Amino acid sequence: MNRYTWRTGVLETVMILVALVFAFPVYVLVSMALRQEGDQSSPIAPPSHPTLVNFGDAWRQAGLGAAITNSALVTAGSVVLIVGLAAMAAYPLARSTRHWSRGVFAVFMLGLLLPFQLALIPLYQTMRDLGLLGNPLALIVFYTGLQLPFSIFMYTGFLRALDSGYEEAALMDGCGPVRAFASVVFPLLRPITGTVIILNVIFVWNDFLTPLLYLSGSGRQTIPVALFGFVGQYVSQWPMVFAGLIIGIVPVLLVYFLLQKRVIQGFAGGLKG
Repeated sequence: MNRYTWRTGVLETVMILVALVFAFPVYVLVSMALRQEGDQSSPIAPPSHPTLVNFGDAWRQAGLGAAITNSALVTAGSVVLIVGLAAMAAYPLARSTRHWSRGVFAVFMLGLLLPFQLALIPLYQTMRDLGLLGNPLALIVFYTGLQLPFSIFMYTGFLRALDSGYEEAALMDGCGPVRAFASVVFPLLRPITGTVIILNVIFVWNDFLTPLLYLSGSGRQTIPVALFGFVGQYVSQWPMVFAGLIIGIVPVLLVYFLLQKRVIQGFAGGLKG
């Protein structure tokens, strides 16, 4: 048996301290959500009279039911398109040995370097000319284009580390390239697909600027924009803000817990490639 040494004790102490650092914001979030309106005590101090009223008030006053529906629609539509298009684009890029594939891959990777804020005004004008302002479809189109370079990068790295013998056997059995990809290759991409899904879900679900820009004044707001209504110049209803944040976090946590086993597998496979 391994002996418990002073190094082990130091390591455990460091791990406990790191855990406390990560747990502290969660504690403040819950503490603020349980406070009564007008409680001016320190955010670090536990609430003297905890209450769950803030959750009901946040749900009704911010219209979180409709906001969650809009966020779920935009997130699901965006992620489905990102996964489908990125996987199909990455497959020829990873398998082709021609020079054009490296050039195309470099063009996609250029999208990781250029901030989308550079095209913020032209994109807004384009959405306006297409009549998509105030329509969640504008967000789906925007997020799909924005997140494709990163998703293609993840899929390409994973595919390069994946043995090509599987699809070669399928091709020898008479499958076409499309059928070989859909029936053989794509099922093998489940680890990286889980990673791509959870990373994109977190980004799309939590984004504030784009829904504020494209859905402003439409009444079809997402959760971050709906909660922003509780913060004003003179009055800020912080207990309801934090209660609404907890409500908005729950769906993302459920998705993460369902896919967490595949996240590390996907990162390991993608980085290996």
